[in-house]
Amino acid sequence: MVDVESEVPPLPPRYRFRDLLLGDQGWQNDDRVQVEFYMNENTFKERLKLFFIKNQRSSLRIRLFNFSLKLLSCLLYIVRVLLDDPSREHGWTPIIWVNRSLPLWGLQVSVAVISLLETILLSYLSYKGNMWEQVLRIPFLLEIINAIPFIITIFWPALRNLFIPVFLNCWLAKHALENMINDLHRAIQRTQSAMFNQVLILISTLLCLIFTCICGIQHLERAGNKLTLFDSLYFCIVTFSTVGFGDVTPKIWPSKLLVVIMICVALVVLPIQFEQLAYLWMERQKSGGNYSRHRAQTEKHVVLCVSSLKIDLLMDFLNEFYAHPRLQDYYVVILCPTEMDAQVRRVLQIPMWSQRVIYLQGSALKDQDLLRAKMDDAEACFILSSRCEVDRTAADHQTILRAWAVKDFAPNCPLYVQILKPENKFHIKFADHVVCEEEFKYAMLALNCICPATSTLITLLVHTSRGQEGQQSPEQWQKMYGRCSGNEVYHINLEESVFFAEYEGKSFTYASFHAHKKFGVCLIGVRREDNKNILLNPGPRYIMSPSDICFYINITKEENSAFKKQEQHRKNHPSRSFYHGPSRLPVHSIIASMGTVAIDLQDTGCRSSGGATLTLPSEAGKEVRRPSIAPVLEVADSSALHTCDLLSDQSEDETTPSDEEISNGLEYLKGYPPYSPYIGSSPTFCHLLHEKVPFCCLRLDKGCQHNYYEDAKAYGFKNKIIIVAAETAGNGLYNFIVPLRAYYRPKKELNPIVLLLDNPLDDLLRCGVTFAANVVVVDKESTMSAEEDYMADAKTIVNVQTLFRLFSSLSIITELTHPANMRFMQFRAKDCYSLALSKLEKKEREKGSNLAFMFRLPFAAGRVFSISMLDTLLYQSFVKDYMISIARLLLGLDTTPGSGFLCSMKITEDDLWIRTYARLYQKLCSSTGDVPIGIYRTESQKLTTSESQISISVEEWEDTKDNKDQFNYRSNHRNSTSSDQSDHPLLRRKSMQWARRLSRKVPKHSAKTAEKISQQRMNLYRRSERQELAELVKNRMKHLGLSTAGYDEMNDHQNTLSYILINPSPDTRLELNDVVYLIRPDPLSYVPNSASSRKNSFCNAIGQDTREETQL
Repeated sequence: MVDVESEVPPLPPRYRFRDLLLGDQGWQNDDRVQVEFYMNENTFKERLKLFFIKNQRSSLRIRLFNFSLKLLSCLLYIVRVLLDDPSREHGWTPIIWVNRSLPLWGLQVSVAVISLLETILLSYLSYKGNMWEQVLRIPFLLEIINAIPFIITIFWPALRNLFIPVFLNCWLAKHALENMINDLHRAIQRTQSAMFNQVLILISTLLCLIFTCICGIQHLERAGNKLTLFDSLYFCIVTFSTVGFGDVTPKIWPSKLLVVIMICVALVVLPIQFEQLAYLWMERQKSGGNYSRHRAQTEKHVVLCVSSLKIDLLMDFLNEFYAHPRLQDYYVVILCPTEMDAQVRRVLQIPMWSQRVIYLQGSALKDQDLLRAKMDDAEACFILSSRCEVDRTAADHQTILRAWAVKDFAPNCPLYVQILKPENKFHIKFADHVVCEEEFKYAMLALNCICPATSTLITLLVHTSRGQEGQQSPEQWQKMYGRCSGNEVYHINLEESVFFAEYEGKSFTYASFHAHKKFGVCLIGVRREDNKNILLNPGPRYIMSPSDICFYINITKEENSAFKKQEQHRKNHPSRSFYHGPSRLPVHSIIASMGTVAIDLQDTGCRSSGGATLTLPSEAGKEVRRPSIAPVLEVADSSALHTCDLLSDQSEDETTPSDEEISNGLEYLKGYPPYSPYIGSSPTFCHLLHEKVPFCCLRLDKGCQHNYYEDAKAYGFKNKIIIVAAETAGNGLYNFIVPLRAYYRPKKELNPIVLLLDNPLDDLLRCGVTFAANVVVVDKESTMSAEEDYMADAKTIVNVQTLFRLFSSLSIITELTHPANMRFMQFRAKDCYSLALSKLEKKEREKGSNLAFMFRLPFAAGRVFSISMLDTLLYQSFVKDYMISIARLLLGLDTTPGSGFLCSMKITEDDLWIRTYARLYQKLCSSTGDVPIGIYRTESQKLTTSESQISISVEEWEDTKDNKDQFNYRSNHRNSTSSDQSDHPLLRRKSMQWARRLSRKVPKHSAKTAEKISQQRMNLYRRSERQELAELVKNRMKHLGLSTAGYDEMNDHQNTLSYILINPSPDTRLELNDVVYLIRPDPLSYVPNSASSRKNSFCNAIGQDTREETQL
């Protein structure tokens, strides 16, 4: 047993129970070898290198110590010079020998030994195999020259007073300073660092040259003039400045030779330094430099991130941003990856902008550039997309990355982001404010079809203006239009407001009406203190509470207003009416100057309902009794309240559909769209079909197995169609269709929508352009990028002009990229009125107006707008954080329970008894709870008497049998006399002959008459051209088998103009065909007792009181 046990090998010392469980692996693990990495850094040399060179902190300390030693050695040399007296020696001896005291010698020797040891150690650590490379370096040679002689004097005391050029240590100090700054900025790669380094090198080089020359001249002149240090300094400054007085000059040739050498060195070294400095300065100018940390901590600034900066975008931002008084002290830091172009550079050099705008060339994706812009200290960051890109999706992707980068770098910085495509919006939901261009564009285009000039209304509301545009114009409509354009949306707390504090506990409609009657302000919405949702016109059942935030439209905010009571000055003029003339300006003056408004408050006493000022005009010599207007109740009475009965109308339509609807299959139901075209779209309650239409039936020009129709006329639509001419059917069209199918629109007013992806003449005729309500032309994305920026709208403008020439009576609505191109819409080269408007626009632009384009007739009428105008919506959100929400509610992009919607009604002859805007306000608030916010007015352009007479005389030459009633309605552009004449092939030649005959009858000495005849001749030429175009269209319609009935080639609107009056004064007189903008309460917020009783009460109220015809 003992032998057997002795043969068993002992267990390994590291053998454990864990190894028994692992089996053979335990034996295998005994073969593992522990490897230690980076052993080369553990050597003594590497540790010294880490301490002296690689480590930034320790290396900076070593270089600072070295720099201090060199400065100390130079200081000791100056002390030695001041203590030395060269007058006791003569000849060349003072140059070789100096008087150096023992303590001074000990200090200099100590400094020399330390410096030499440090230099040898650094050379050893920097040694890379070539000894001569280290030895022959200029700093090493200078160190040897200044240190070795002092060490020799330790062992040879006789040489203790030997002259040693210690002043050359200034160059070693310069070298140590450069290394020290490089260590300081080693981890910071910025152009500022390079600029600072170069300036420091230049200054230090210049100081070293002067110091070397001073000490050299002083020492050499010990054998000559015995100059002091101050005399030598004076000589060097005079010499280097090229003044050269000559009162101090070197006497011996060594000093003269030194001066020559120093001048030559200066002529070589300094220009090189200046060249490098100039190069870095130019690079800094391109990159824009830095926004200093000190300024960021003491001043407020915002950052504007764009991919390319155009002058129009820059000026729109600056003008809108600095239009607010409290933003005058803000700085704007522009961060753009491209170099400034010449126009932007010239603008930023203007003193008004150069002190407040800082341009930085850099990318928002780089933390270094965000640090340069001090993004973490910014008050806000605006990120704008490049709408001129060919690929708008790619532009959105760049915007998304910029937003992510800013949010990652500065999570607390508020983000204001502009996005182009709605499907990309959900990527930036974290942003504080987002404006999607296509959402707003299509929504405004859609509302323009049902509420005319909605785009102009929204544009004027989101622009900052004082309402001073057009006040110097002789045209009355321009004064009224420009004055009302100064209205904007403001907010105030109810309990702090003079406008609304007295209406606490009253209904919303009561507060809105009386605030407008008393102060001329239009209360449009409220927001509860504990709720973030804004409610536009919540209706008469909403009771105002003291903590409510009130949103109102006014020429300025209440804080900038002064109030005074208007005297009863009408006592001496009892026969004076409220309104004098159709174009009289508002009586209740709102005087805007320097941000302060004085408002005249009218008498709030109750007027007699039977007053002479409100009587109806007599008919056939009999007085007609004026219907009364019910007062607006303080608290809504459910028995007397007649709400907008949209739901009851629609519910009846749904229960009893007409035979036509059944035959056509147009049975609607109300609900939410089953499919969302993109992530992030707001669900909207709207009209839907019971069954999904097959895809084959969507082609209007091709029949299928379900129907055989091939043109719009064959479908027999009851309402006029809306044609959308677009390049592609993008997701943004969803925001065009939804407002036109909103649940609050009666089914009998729903317009068919035709999408036209290409617009040749044949396709336009097939889709029913001759009887279309509107044609919406969407800006072509493929042409948005052009070599010349303003040419991006060329294709759209020419296409719209073609439609305008072919179908002059057609209502065309379009959107352009650049606002400046709106002057080309419905362009007439020789139209005197258009030329006058062009001059007015130039004058307003010279005055600094932000709305110089507002007087262009197509824009004023709502026929054209530019989505770039809505950039101001994003800018205004920095001051008014509610503007985007209000704009989305007005456009129907968002729906909030209890919030009203924008609609319109047309003033008919039966409504003119109301007479004034204030009475209409009262009527709407008391009956339906609607709140009016403005008027869309259309007027005819009237010519002077002489022009009308000439026009009539020309028509008498054309056809004496014309009906003269036509001249009273249309004096400038005449309809043709008969179809026989329009078909005559020689019409143009005869027209020109008649014009020449008429011109011969006019005296030659009358220049004005000749000019009018020439203009009338052009009118005849244009009339003939229109007839030819009409023949072209009719021939194409006949060729396609379409009926030409209903095509009125001469019914154009060239003699009318339309404009908007936002929040007009209470005594503004209503005119026939005025369209009133209304914010109507949400029908779903009311709980009706029964549909039939509600509808009957509503119809009775409307029929007896207002006889209004609401047109959505």
